[in-house]
Amino acid sequence: MTVPHREAGVRLSTANLTELEIRAERVGLNLADGHARQPLTPGQEKIVDRLPELFHTARRAVVPDLDREAQVTYLSVLGQHTALTEAKILSCYSSSVAMEIFARALFAAGLRRVGLIHPTFDNIPDILRGVGLGLRAVPEHVLHRADTAVLPDLDALFITTPNNPTGGVLDEPALAQWAAWCAAHNVVLALDTSFRAFDPRAQYDHYRVLADSGVEWVVIEDTGKVFPSLDLKVGFLAYATGGRLPLWRIYTDILLGVSPMILCLVTALAREGAGGGFAALHQTIARHRAGLHAALPQPTYGRWPDPGNRISVERLALPPGLDAGRVSDDLRARDVHVLPCGNFHWADRAEGAGHLRIALSRPEKDLHAGAEVIRDYLAAASAG
Repeated sequence: MTVPHREAGVRLSTANLTELEIRAERVGLNLADGHARQPLTPGQEKIVDRLPELFHTARRAVVPDLDREAQVTYLSVLGQHTALTEAKILSCYSSSVAMEIFARALFAAGLRRVGLIHPTFDNIPDILRGVGLGLRAVPEHVLHRADTAVLPDLDALFITTPNNPTGGVLDEPALAQWAAWCAAHNVVLALDTSFRAFDPRAQYDHYRVLADSGVEWVVIEDTGKVFPSLDLKVGFLAYATGGRLPLWRIYTDILLGVSPMILCLVTALAREGAGGGFAALHQTIARHRAGLHAALPQPTYGRWPDPGNRISVERLALPPGLDAGRVSDDLRARDVHVLPCGNFHWADRAEGAGHLRIALSRPEKDLHAGAEVIRDYLAAASAG
């Protein structure tokens, strides 16, 4: 059966980013979602060949032991050693489920005023607002400069680092300053570090900084952006014990736990990452980014506004006069799916109206083919 490009009665202008990503999975070249869809490395191929073995291992093992092993292996590889001694860690189906638990816990604790990084992926503000929290936009540059003087009164501060879609990383001195500010003002500090594995600059020990500050903190980690495992993934919800948030209670309202087979798979993939898989991933993403830039050289086809970005998505600032929503619709009609960035700018969509986001975790031939279509479209738009 042929799946239509558009569902009847659905206006793409009102769609959230995940709706657009779902459409991209159905037809054409999917350069939309940030999930890991690049080819498996040779080491990962060997792990996939062992899936029956991992399944039977999971059946025989004690699940809490598998859970802890996955947490220790993944977080250690990424430099988060203090998490293993200072954090309570809950394993979730995904980072979005962890986000829902965190949001509900804030509401239950009476903490309703949340400062949220701007821009960021729109499901974060959607989930936070969906449980009744009030959001104040905190520009990303304010966070990177640690400009604490400009913040309004808050109950929680939420930072995505590395940030999606910009790739911006909150460095250690800035994190220490925000942690100290939050501790002094009784503000919960929350981090979403789902893209941490792509950027070594994001792999200093965040948990040590948080623990040393005395702040009440929550960190959301995710394997789904990293391993091309067909969305077999784990999100980790880590937090300091003794705080105000009833995270464990709300977790048990929603989950019993995640599949022990997936825990075994995550452990095996993290070990492969430590043995060279993450280095290979960094090289792949860097090569794909360079190829995309070469196919769409600036300033002819726009600008690449995030020169320090190392994560698996890249923003393109379109030539003046082009609207990203219209351009993404036109590209979709040509069977190439990218994301317009308006929704990332959740407090002011107009700020993202001139940007597209292009996913890099893809087979190189797909990225090249998509870039050719984008190039031809922009060349025609410029000529017209």
